Amino acid sequence: MNKMIDSFLDYLKYERRYSAHTLISYSNDLRQFLDYLTKNYEDISSLDMIDKDIARNWIIYLMDNKIATSSVKRKLSALRSLFKYLVNKEIISANPLRLLESPKGQHPLPYFVRETAMVALLDQESEDETFETVRDRLMLELLYDTGIRRAELVSINNSDIDYDNLLLLVTGKRNKQRFIPFGERLKKLMIAYMKIRNYTVGVENGKFFVNKKGHPLSTDSVYNIVRKRLSRIPTLSKCSPHVLRHSFATSMLNDGAELNVVKELLGHSSLSSTEIYAHTTFEELKKMYHAHPRAKKEGVFYGH
Repeated sequence: MNKMIDSFLDYLKYERRYSAHTLISYSNDLRQFLDYLTKNYEDISSLDMIDKDIARNWIIYLMDNKIATSSVKRKLSALRSLFKYLVNKEIISANPLRLLESPKGQHPLPYFVRETAMVALLDQESEDETFETVRDRLMLELLYDTGIRRAELVSINNSDIDYDNLLLLVTGKRNKQRFIPFGERLKKLMIAYMKIRNYTVGVENGKFFVNKKGHPLSTDSVYNIVRKRLSRIPTLSKCSPHVLRHSFATSMLNDGAELNVVKELLGHSSLSSTEIYAHTTFEELKKMYHAHPRAKKEGVFYGH
């Protein structure tokens, strides 16, 4: 069974071009399922012996062990994908999980940075004009202004930036590309960064963001840099590059952007992935209504 999972992961890596992070998650989830089988179903020796009841019992086992609903759904999705692959390869005749429902759970609203807090943070970054501070400020601005993922940020090549038309070519999940517009202020920051980058470390490769040795930045480096700087905002309980992506989407919708437009800018394949941000803006509106003096009067409930 391990060999079959290895074959599936190779398919995701080389044919579907899944990211390293996703591959690690799939591998961990599927190995956990095999461990569960080993401990609870000694007579199961191949994947074609697995049925819906076994998968359902695994879900119950995970829920009983206080695994978050979102994690359980992700694990089940990985298992479904494996069996879909086995059907396509004609290793099994039918997917035993096709009618198995995922556990229900409310999606948590995404964390985001308020504009006033972000402006204050970026003003702090402008105090010291070293290569790293200029680079890190630009990364924060770029993530906040465009909503791109950190993997997309580190993959930006110098040739992906069209300064004349103010367009950024981004390569997203599964190598899907999209153009994202940016403003004159971001253009000035990019040019300022390029000047100090070329003077300090030179240009040895085509990547836009590099470290002090001139090597491309890793996604882990971006995560640590952003996390360190966002931690300066005392009201922010979660600090990661994805928070800036959430902030971009929330700001766009608050300013009246259409949901489909935000979907395209974020590179979502499904509108349902974007709709969570609409719920965030609705929650913000409710808070604003409750702050109104009339909402505080007895018997008056605005925003409900």
